[in-house]
Amino acid sequence: MGTLRAILKHPDDLYPLLKLKLAARSIEKQIPPQPHWGFCYTMLHKVSRSFALVIQQLGTELRDAVCIFYLVLRALDTVEDDTSIATEIKVPILNAFHRHIYDKEWHFSCGTKDYKVLMDEFHHVSTAFLELGKGYQEAIEDITQRMGAGMAKFICKEVETVDDYDEYCHYVAGLVGLGLSKLFHASGKEDLQPDSLSNSMGLFLQKTNIIRDYLEDINEIPKSRMFWPREIWSKYVDKLEDLKYEENSVKAVQCLNDMVTNALLHMDDCVKYMSDLRDPAIFRFCAIPQIMAIGTLALCYNNVEVFRGVVKMRRGLTAKIINGTKTMADVYGAFYDLSCMLKSKVDKSDPNASKTLSRLEAIQKTCRESGSLTKRKSYILESKKQHNLFLTVLLIVVLAIIFARLTATNSTN
Repeated sequence: MGTLRAILKHPDDLYPLLKLKLAARSIEKQIPPQPHWGFCYTMLHKVSRSFALVIQQLGTELRDAVCIFYLVLRALDTVEDDTSIATEIKVPILNAFHRHIYDKEWHFSCGTKDYKVLMDEFHHVSTAFLELGKGYQEAIEDITQRMGAGMAKFICKEVETVDDYDEYCHYVAGLVGLGLSKLFHASGKEDLQPDSLSNSMGLFLQKTNIIRDYLEDINEIPKSRMFWPREIWSKYVDKLEDLKYEENSVKAVQCLNDMVTNALLHMDDCVKYMSDLRDPAIFRFCAIPQIMAIGTLALCYNNVEVFRGVVKMRRGLTAKIINGTKTMADVYGAFYDLSCMLKSKVDKSDPNASKTLSRLEAIQKTCRESGSLTKRKSYILESKKQHNLFLTVLLIVVLAIIFARLTATNSTN
């Protein structure tokens, strides 16, 4: 019923949703027959349905490398995220993880649900890793070593300043951007992108996730996970957990807007990175998550529901983005439309309003100067005419069904 209501409200979502559903079913049927590869792709689908769909943009060789890269880092992240593991056990595992990926016998039981299965049967991931080309292996090992060391550092260190926040996000996501750039280069399909741009691609996604996941992280049992920097949240409340209490709603939203404004810093670097990509499949793989990130920030901005529950893009819009992102013109269009949506929510009385507007206007200027905005149809902003046409067609179909049933009943009588 919820899906039907969403489609009636956003009729343009129907076709992309159907395509996405068919694509998901197709992926399930294309699981490789080898046990280790079958495990990896099945597990990828379980731990991240959206990534499992996006990765299909890539060719087989690069897709396999990115799949293993993702699962290795997801396993590393599972160790870091498990707050029940004692520090004296967790830190050595994080520091040595890049060696464990070469060991087909290694596994470590932690995490919950599908993540526990990933960790318990990690030998499948190691087996698949050892079948990758040497260039891919070296890139994955390098990033895993650097990320594990960074995670270990922040096990014993709080995120105090904005510089700490950027450093933490670099370790857990910026390095993913660097690693993907290395894999793209190893495939021979792309030049090696500058580390600064690759880093921003990761930071933009990670900061979006940290903002969106505030409530889940602060309520983590047995111990809260706190990634919002004290330098930002201490301007509004005495303790980070105070943001979730209703009596602090005004201050909480101001803090949230401050965090979103910080994330917007990375938009120009992301657009520059994507504009330099040559391979259409790699471009789509990179562009889809970035558009979803700015869409999520637009939803979260000035939205107290971030402190009450889950705020995320509706499935129909996600399907539209996956279906409609094919060229750089689509990226410019989506960034422009979604930044306009976010801009419309800026309250001039917000403490960071001028900074927020300045960053939004900068990316809008970049999008306008691309010359692409008039060459594409917006799949973010919907047409009222299409909405009315859909409702008319739907009404005719419903009336036809009712008429057919009444005719059949009369015939029986």
